[in-house]
Amino acid sequence: MVSDRMAAVLARLQGPGRSDPGRLGAGVLGVDGLSVTVTPQSAGPTGEVLWSSSALSRRFDDLQFTLGCGPALDAARSGLPVLEPDLRQVQPQRWGTLPAEAELLPVRAVFCFPLGIGAIRLGALTAVRTAPGVLGDPQTRDALGLAVALTAHYLDRWEPPQTLYRAVVHQAVGMLSVQLALPLADALLRLRAYAYRSGRPVNDVSHDIVTRQLRLDTEDKD
Repeated sequence: MVSDRMAAVLARLQGPGRSDPGRLGAGVLGVDGLSVTVTPQSAGPTGEVLWSSSALSRRFDDLQFTLGCGPALDAARSGLPVLEPDLRQVQPQRWGTLPAEAELLPVRAVFCFPLGIGAIRLGALTAVRTAPGVLGDPQTRDALGLAVALTAHYLDRWEPPQTLYRAVVHQAVGMLSVQLALPLADALLRLRAYAYRSGRPVNDVSHDIVTRQLRLDTEDKD
């Protein structure tokens, strides 16, 4: 059973405006950021951020997207929570450079809860903290309750967002596919690799490609 404070947050999902939990949910869970992402299976090859409560959450989501791995993707694909109270303790073979890169954001602890029912995989609810430490049992129950409520909410009342957070990435991947004569999946990998090498967010690199300030085929020849 969720706490009274989380019950009040969940009530917002059913209210007239049906607003997302956002900062209120993060406050109840005692974390520094909360976000919901849909998986690539649900949103094409790039995936999509539905909402986030803070810039820190967005930066962590962008990092996972750039590297193509991370706890949110694992939770969404496996259907099981992924709870990492200290990213410094994660072995390199699991998520490569993600733990070290996350610490620079700074994110030290991350807790991801899948959104889905049975074989249906929608995405993941991700909570991040700047300090290491476990998520307490009451907060874990609240997070699980929030994930269940969000799953029901999106299955029953799904309305695609009017503006996609990664709309420019979708455009850039399509342009790269044509310019480099690559399948979409390979074009996305090239985009991610360039963003990581340059130390820039994927959205910023995508913007430069779409506005024709950057061509990766030209960059690769330099």
